[in-house]
Amino acid sequence: MDTIERPSCCVLTINSGSSSVKAAVYRMGPALERLLFSGSVERIGLHGGRFHGRDAEGQPLVEEQHELPDHETAIQVLLPWLEKRLPEGKLDAVGHRVVHGGPDYVQPVCASSDVVAALQRLIRLAPEHLPHELSVVRAIQRHYPSLQQVLCFDTAFHRHMPEVAQRYPLPRSLWHEGVRRYGFHGLSYEYILQKLEETAGRAAAHGRLIIAHLGNGASMAAVRDGVGCDTTMGLTPAGGLVMGTRSGDLDPGVLVYLLREKGRSAATVDYLVNERAGLIGVSDVTSDMRDLLQLQATDPYAAQAIELYCYQARKYLASMAAVLGGLDTLVFTAGVGAGSPEIRRRICKDMEFLGIRLDPDRNNSGAEVISDPQSAVTIRVMKTDEEVMLARHTYQMLCGDLGI
Repeated sequence: MDTIERPSCCVLTINSGSSSVKAAVYRMGPALERLLFSGSVERIGLHGGRFHGRDAEGQPLVEEQHELPDHETAIQVLLPWLEKRLPEGKLDAVGHRVVHGGPDYVQPVCASSDVVAALQRLIRLAPEHLPHELSVVRAIQRHYPSLQQVLCFDTAFHRHMPEVAQRYPLPRSLWHEGVRRYGFHGLSYEYILQKLEETAGRAAAHGRLIIAHLGNGASMAAVRDGVGCDTTMGLTPAGGLVMGTRSGDLDPGVLVYLLREKGRSAATVDYLVNERAGLIGVSDVTSDMRDLLQLQATDPYAAQAIELYCYQARKYLASMAAVLGGLDTLVFTAGVGAGSPEIRRRICKDMEFLGIRLDPDRNNSGAEVISDPQSAVTIRVMKTDEEVMLARHTYQMLCGDLGI
């Protein structure tokens, strides 16, 4: 029987944030994943909006200033530039990162009117993200009415966690209303697992893993046999580890105290835990770990912010190892995890009881494997690529619809 060759396709990926839209165009095909170019619009809804375009090597192609009152305006700036550079002048599909898929979406789906309506009802679970993401889906639909759009959910990776890992100790009625631990950064975790299998083999990727996605947003996931067992984030991306501007886990009584005793509004508390907490809250100067590391010798608040960040990360690392019943591989990824030898060193300090032993020279040089040869746990540094995962999922959906 003849084998039908899958065609190559031109895929646009979209990652919409609260004040930005990042886009990339890939040529996808059998044994083919090639970034062609990328663009981003920043400071949406703020004064002094900016548009950047870059080639496949990240070199600037265009930099412009625009007033960008909303995400739809941002898309109207982005798409014409993309269209001029498209090979053969056309796209085959668009893949969107969607932060929250609620309890029902466990894999990528096409952006049908029913799916978009269902996600609209989930906005209460992710009011900071879903409205912007859905507005971009609608804007692209108006611009390209016949173009297939694929929605890839950051929560989907964690939907296979055991129920005990998803439950909060709250009345059962709230579970049925969708109040549960969802977890995020799922596209990053997917990529790391696929890349680990490619570079280290199936046994490594299907062992007992902890993946530490440490960036401005930060989380950890415990993974066994390629399936998520637990993660640090919960109902929203504000839970778990200390982050750049997010608090991580808090005693619920802190929020009740702020609401009842201090008279703060719900909106003010939401802003506090998402925008003014974490590293910027403790340091009172910046959310950028690179700046804090430079300031720590002279600024005690900066030093304390770093100390708290690493202290909490070590606590969660040990708890994730307990969930797994041991540990084979620890992966550091994302901006801080892959970029800061000092943060990796401080998180791994005094963790020999878990079999974690860092090699200082390998760590400082940024080697792929930074564990001591005698370490029971292999410690790896890996760059993540959520955009490639969007392109892969979109290409797979497109080929499925074509029946090939």
